[in-house]
Formats: sequence, structure tokens, C-alpha cells
Amino acid sequence: MYAPTHHRAPDRPLRPAPSAAVLLAALLLLLTGCAGGSGGPGGSGGSSGSGGSSGSGGSSGSGGSGGDDASRGGASASARPSAAGRWLPRPGVSWQWQLSGRLDTSVDAAAYDIDGFDHPAATVARLHRAGRKVICYVSTGAWEDFRPDAGKFPKAVLGEGNGWKGERWFDIRRTDVLEPLMAARLDMCRAKGFDAVEPDNMDGYRNRTGFPLTAADQLRYNRLVARLAHERGMSVGLKNDLDQIPQLVGDFDFAVNEQCAQYGECARLKPFVAAGKAVFHVEYELPTGEFCADSRRLRLSSLLKKYELGAWRQAC
Repeated sequence: MYAPTHHRAPDRPLRPAPSAAVLLAALLLLLTGCAGGSGGPGGSGGSSGSGGSSGSGGSSGSGGSGGDDASRGGASASARPSAAGRWLPRPGVSWQWQLSGRLDTSVDAAAYDIDGFDHPAATVARLHRAGRKVICYVSTGAWEDFRPDAGKFPKAVLGEGNGWKGERWFDIRRTDVLEPLMAARLDMCRAKGFDAVEPDNMDGYRNRTGFPLTAADQLRYNRLVARLAHERGMSVGLKNDLDQIPQLVGDFDFAVNEQCAQYGECARLKPFVAAGKAVFHVEYELPTGEFCADSRRLRLSSLLKKYELGAWRQAC
């Protein structure tokens, strides 16, 4: 949540040329298989272990060629393999989070987290040409009166204010109403070419929303949002909601956290890092000298930002 002031795909690594010894071994295996009659097909089935070498295809996700991209601040070196083809950022990947002001595309970061409504497909494409991955910020847990689709949300699903001007909590139990509206928002993200989604306001059950929301309601809704993103080929981050990390780490591809250092909570994000998933973390009030050492130890992608989330940043 914020106060508004209102793909490039990873390069697929080339497989290394086989050595002479490997070629000779393959030739002998072929000759043996031919002589062995029925054993031949079985052998070739065994050699589908070379299908196992499609693990090298898997390594395309981790970016064998990513060294080049990494040196350019590109994003492919930041990705883990994904059977579904989604971008899966690894712990420690660099990022920029800008939700207000004129977008500064010169920041050297592998991933940009920007407002999904405010930026056109051309901006996403420009970032992709620079080797960046792009995250679509969109509120899924609270209504914002300044959004172009604000009139589509019935008053029955709008609760108390969430502390930000023009914003009110959703009744996340009403998935009959919210699912198609959130699907439309994520369709927008996909149509613009975003690689991932940062859904905001994902912990309403811990706040005074005006509705009797439970932890089970929140788990159900957060998993719904994750499914909608995955169905559209985008990765998705869990925003804050520290209490439910143990239950949700398997459903989300990365985490986004505000002020875990200030409140002594960063260790609670360890399950994401242990699963090889990035934690994008920001502090607003602590100097970098008070949190960067711990962030590096925990392998968090940490920034110092100002509350308005403009272009300014200090990275650990």
C-alpha cells in the first residue's frame, strides 16, 4: 500500500560440445545396442537419462548464460528453473521499487516493481530490452478510489479504511465478486507483458476491516490470487503476511516485505530463502548501517526507501 502522488526471456545456454571421450563412449554404446537386439531399445530408454540432461535445459532457468546478463544488471542470472516457464527470482537478486514520480529506468537492478495501472506495455517492453524483469504492483486486498475500475466494486465488499487516503479493505470472503475483478486486473498485467505480480494488502484479517475475517479466509484468498497469477504465466509475491508464511511459502514465488528489520521480524522470512525464493525487502526509517549486515546474512534483497516510493533508493 502506498500514498499515490499521482520479456525479455532468459537466454538459453548453449550446451557444451561433447569431448572426444564422450563421443567414443556414445559410439561404443550404439554399437553394443545394435548388437544386443531387444536390449537396444531398452538402452535408449536408459539413455533417456540424456533426457535427464534436459536438466541442462533446466539450467537455462538458472542462467548458464546469465553471467553476461548479470554483468549488465540483467535478470536472467536471477532466475531459478521453472517447469511452468515463469520467472522465479532467487535470493539476493537486485531490485528497484518505484510507485510514484517519473519512472527512472536507469537504475541498475535486475527487477523493477512498478504500478501496473500507471505504466503502459511500452514501458515494460523498454525495461525488458534493458534486460530487466518487471513486477506488476496491484492492490488485491483493498479498494482504491483512484483506480479506473473503482466503480466496478459493489459497496457490499468495501469495508473500513486501511489507513491510506481513498483506500478501503475488501471483504475477501466474497470471492464470487472479487475473483473476476482480480482476474481482470491480472489480465491487464499479463497483456502489458509483466513477468510477475506484487499483490498488496494481503493481510486484512489482522486489521480492522469491518468484516469478521479469519486466518482461514486470508489463506483461501491469498491462494486464489496466487492461482490467478500462475494461470496467466506470471510469478507472484507474498506481501507481508508474516504469520502465514509457513502455510503459503509453497504457493508463492517470492516475498515482498516492509520494515521487518525495524520490527525484528526478518528471520521469519527464512522459509522463502530456504526454498530458493527471493525476499524483496524495504526499510523506511532505519539507516542502512542498522540492517544491511543482517540482510546480507539472511540473503535478503534489501533497500532503504522513502515512504512515497519514488526513484530514490539505497541498496545493501
